[in-house]
Amino acid sequence: GAGAAQRERVVPAQEWLQKWESGRTGFHKEQGHPLLREYLDVLLSGRSGLRIFFPLCGKAVEMKWLAAMGHRVVGVEISERALREFFAEQGLPCREEPVAGVAGAKLLQSLDGTISLYCCSIYDVTSAIVGKFDGVWDRGALVAVNPCDRQRYASLMISLMEKNSSYLLVTVLYDPNKYKGPPFYVPECEIRGLFG
Repeated sequence: GAGAAQRERVVPAQEWLQKWESGRTGFHKEQGHPLLREYLDVLLSGRSGLRIFFPLCGKAVEMKWLAAMGHRVVGVEISERALREFFAEQGLPCREEPVAGVAGAKLLQSLDGTISLYCCSIYDVTSAIVGKFDGVWDRGALVAVNPCDRQRYASLMISLMEKNSSYLLVTVLYDPNKYKGPPFYVPECEIRGLFG
């Protein structure tokens, strides 16, 4: 059926790390993502001082933009290089500390504490470690996780969301028979199934 080959595809963490090491990060948007600007009001719903989660954040410039508006931003990213480039390119000094209970994980945090980026696997975090969120900007995360891990990923996201939180999800539409991913094709019916 459509996308059968994709369902079996597994992208090892090492492959993502190599993309960052070699600069093959066509998914990174220097100017930020136009859809976040367009739907920012939906994410914020008139609220200020939110905690906003960026799963698989890379070095998304919007993290600085939202922090400057007075929100607290938390990201998770397996590539330490991506996180260090974020702080360097945005001109933000950061401090580093280990993450209690997660071997090898690091927390890189802006000095004012408004941006906290965890360097580890997304599956290493729990609400006990990162807290809960009022908003999630999922741009390129659901479509990047291995198809076999989608249910696990969606359950994790749901466990990190506050009661009234907003979840902005950007997916990609294309013929999954012509392209092996990532990004992977996630049809709308599956998204409804995952997130209810």
